[in-house]
Amino acid sequence: MGLMDKAKNAAEDLTGKAKEATGKATDNERLEAEGQADQTKADAKQAGENVKDAFKN
Repeated sequence: MGLMDKAKNAAEDLTGKAKEATGKATDNERLEAEGQADQTKADAKQAGENVKDAFKN
């Protein structure tokens, strides 16, 4: 479960970075903000995974 969650979080982060870059390139502020939000959400999920890992060990 942990490895799949980490992979999903990494994919979400990359998707967010792509959206942000596309938003900047096309001067689309909404898409840029959506990408930043996706990255923030992925970072929060990853932090939760790190906490779970710390308690497992």
